[in-house]
Amino acid sequence: MGRGLKLRHAQPRWLPAVLIGLALVVSSAAACRAQCVEFSDRASQLELDTFVKSPSSLLERMRNDKEKLRFRLATLIATNPSLLPSVQTLISASAASDRSAIGAALRIAEGRCTTTKPDAARKIRDFAQRIGDLNVQSGYAAAGEDNSGVQAQSQSKGPAQPPRGRALLEGEWKTKLANPFKPVPLPN
Repeated sequence: MGRGLKLRHAQPRWLPAVLIGLALVVSSAAACRAQCVEFSDRASQLELDTFVKSPSSLLERMRNDKEKLRFRLATLIATNPSLLPSVQTLISASAASDRSAIGAALRIAEGRCTTTKPDAARKIRDFAQRIGDLNVQSGYAAAGEDNSGVQAQSQSKGPAQPPRGRALLEGEWKTKLANPFKPVPLPN
């Protein structure tokens, strides 16, 4: 009788493993929800971690290329909008000429988040408006006027190209071989 009582009160050994697995699923789901862009457009976790630890490392890598700085920072912010405190550190460590590119990056990231995560876009917009730096605000405004970030995004997401293998097949069910000598239509 004592043996049956011990078995009933013993905890299963798999319970801690299930709880750890559940915690990992919940934490990864929260990380996925924070991102504004598709998986292929996201920055790597290593790059995000590097930026959080040392925001000025981005300035060192993109030393004299303002365009790369704009789009790389925009990708980082759109991948994880909670990086804004690190962006504040980056602003205070950057030269005045880099700050307009940082402002433009904020505007581009906001544009990327507007359709998928409007709350994140609002958070980025509020952050950019709270910044007291005129160079950041002018870069933010200039990127909004020319919409270069939105245009770059729409060009990369332009009309869907058919997969390469399908160009060899035609017909309603793609079962007939296409003419390999048929002229290729030129993009407009």
